[in-house]
Amino acid sequence: MKKILTLALVLALAVTGLSGCSGNGGTTSDKSPEELAQLYHTAITDNGGEMVEYNPVITEKKEDDGSAMLLEMLGLDTGDMTAFGISASMMNVKAYAIAAVMPAEGKADAVKEGLQGYIDQQKSSFEMYLADQYEVAKNARLETLEDGTILMVMCEDQDTVFDAISAAIQAG
Repeated sequence: MKKILTLALVLALAVTGLSGCSGNGGTTSDKSPEELAQLYHTAITDNGGEMVEYNPVITEKKEDDGSAMLLEMLGLDTGDMTAFGISASMMNVKAYAIAAVMPAEGKADAVKEGLQGYIDQQKSSFEMYLADQYEVAKNARLETLEDGTILMVMCEDQDTVFDAISAAIQAG
């Protein structure tokens, strides 16, 4: 009887442990890619500050609108993402970028590496000639939210902006 009970407990623990390994790479979102893209667009537009007005949020790659160049600049590949919303300055006079990305299964590290590379490049660009923009780049936040969204915020008052966008995504 003890052996059967022990075996049942071991089996239950194994099933519970393996169930945490299934799914889509830590993503707990039950939204479609289109719904996520719309959620990201709204969260960034509503909470990203005045720079969003000058740098509209993109949620898809198009060859004729600069979005492909923007994704390349941020070190992102559409094959690594299920959905995204990005607002970023293409001009190298302002350290500004906000990116909310749901990585494709197994691609979270590639997305984070791309965004961290962008942050590092911005810090390097501004270090010697625009001290205020260097500080903005240096204070950029790059984190993974509970639902698996990777959120990068590089702008003035980044903590307030990050918290507002994060809350909007989590509530969505």
